[in-house]
Amino acid sequence: MAFAAITPDPIDTAALLASVSAPGHGAVVLFVGTVRDHNDGRPVRGMRYDAYVAMAERVLTEIVEEAEAGRECSVAAVHRIGELDIGEASVAIGAASAHRADAYEASRYVIEELKRRLPVWKHEHYIDGESAWVAGVDPLKGSVHG
Repeated sequence: MAFAAITPDPIDTAALLASVSAPGHGAVVLFVGTVRDHNDGRPVRGMRYDAYVAMAERVLTEIVEEAEAGRECSVAAVHRIGELDIGEASVAIGAASAHRADAYEASRYVIEELKRRLPVWKHEHYIDGESAWVAGVDPLKGSVHG
């Protein structure tokens, strides 16, 4: 039942939760990552996320399917692209299972792997007018780039 999407639209967390919910699920976990107002000691005014959508959706789908494998749970994840303001959701993960352990583990797996493998690039905009790409993972090499 894995669901994964890359979207320029605001993330609908209610729809995300509905996509993983089922009568047998007694635990539903929602993780929402938001744009914060600082990074590495610099005040941030916003962020731009860019991606090659087809590649990013394929990788995100793989991650979500891996999170479900071996667990009795349903998982969904959405990552936003485009210009985002402070406080806006950039990523949301829903995981549901009969018991909380699988839901928590699946959600944690998705966010950790997403940070490590997802080919989405972040461009921070600072209060002083400057901007910079945030170091991340090279999807072809698996190494950090700046």
